[in-house]
Amino acid sequence: MIALPDTGTVAADRVVTSAAVHAPGWVSFERGAITGVGGGRPAVQPDRELGGATLVPGFVDVHVHGGGGAGYTEGSETLARRARAVHLAHGTTTSMASLVTDAPAGLLAGVETLAALVAVGEIRGIHLEGPWLSPARAGAHDPGLLRHPDPAEIDALLRAGSLPAAEQTDAAGGRTGAAQDGGSGATPNAIAMVTIAPELPGALEAIERFVRAGVVVAIGHTDADYERVVRAIDAGAAVATHLFNAMRPLHHREPGPVLALLEDPRVSIELIADGTHLHPALARWAAGRAGEGRALLVTDAMGAAGCGDGAYRLGALDVEVAGGVARVAGTDTIAGSTATMDGLFRRWAGDCAGDAELIDAVRLTAANPARAMGWHDVGDLAVGRRMHAVALDPDLRIVEVLRAG
Repeated sequence: MIALPDTGTVAADRVVTSAAVHAPGWVSFERGAITGVGGGRPAVQPDRELGGATLVPGFVDVHVHGGGGAGYTEGSETLARRARAVHLAHGTTTSMASLVTDAPAGLLAGVETLAALVAVGEIRGIHLEGPWLSPARAGAHDPGLLRHPDPAEIDALLRAGSLPAAEQTDAAGGRTGAAQDGGSGATPNAIAMVTIAPELPGALEAIERFVRAGVVVAIGHTDADYERVVRAIDAGAAVATHLFNAMRPLHHREPGPVLALLEDPRVSIELIADGTHLHPALARWAAGRAGEGRALLVTDAMGAAGCGDGAYRLGALDVEVAGGVARVAGTDTIAGSTATMDGLFRRWAGDCAGDAELIDAVRLTAANPARAMGWHDVGDLAVGRRMHAVALDPDLRIVEVLRAG
């Protein structure tokens, strides 16, 4: 990662935002915040000249469990920092830390460990993917640890994730408070998102409780019918956790969660577009059906991301990675991915990426995930956003990761 000065100008052959491509282009910034974006040569000599590179917004990954042989699920601040460093090197300048299903004490300890990293800006927030999931759609979660939402456990987790009332700042000066309260007055919380199966007893009440706390609620790992998912969205759920994966499939007489989530404009749609979790044609169909601002790419990466094949752990489960595909040991069940966001960007943009393809890839890897979380200071190269950017070579591979401040 390249640490830029607080104030300066960067120039590149192409600057891609969620709305336009400037070729050539430039970005200026002061005190870590972008003050201008334009085409042609900047009026002043740039502080950093990127030559033939393409400059895009830093990637935003809102669903990631680990990387570099380490995970956020292991209860270690050192291992969490290692996982974060791997994804930062691959262009993810803003990252969630996702936890998997665990026993109550283990989940609480995990939140406490990661909340300290949220407070100092190492990660942006915590995502609880479990334990409130359907046993019928458990995926790579230990079914013996799944349980129904319990108000006492929810309150304990929110207390563990509570941040000081004063705004926290990330390494470039942007707010890290994972729960963007939107004016609700909710106390800033390191828990940014939770995934819940809405058919569980107490699930709708839990969704409302988390929404009141300023936490984004996602629907996933669910066997719910269409009507139940509609009720959950009306209760405040606003994200689909890896659409299609670990949920009841679409059926012509019982459309289930997929249709309910896709058709509601209030819901943002996660897609694991790594070529393993979803057929590429289906991923692009879903993104097109969702529309310009709703689809977002996530890695759902586990500890093997940035590493090779071999044996790993994901929470309480053993995982085997072969040919870059992670599966629960001894089964065909996919256990997260080995993807990184730069690879997803490159795959989505395609081999012959033109302006339209680059803009679309920027939306799905940066602008839309930031919008889904209410993180309005990141996710684009635009005035007022943090100067978080990634320089790519002509093959759309990482040249530099840049952050000002």
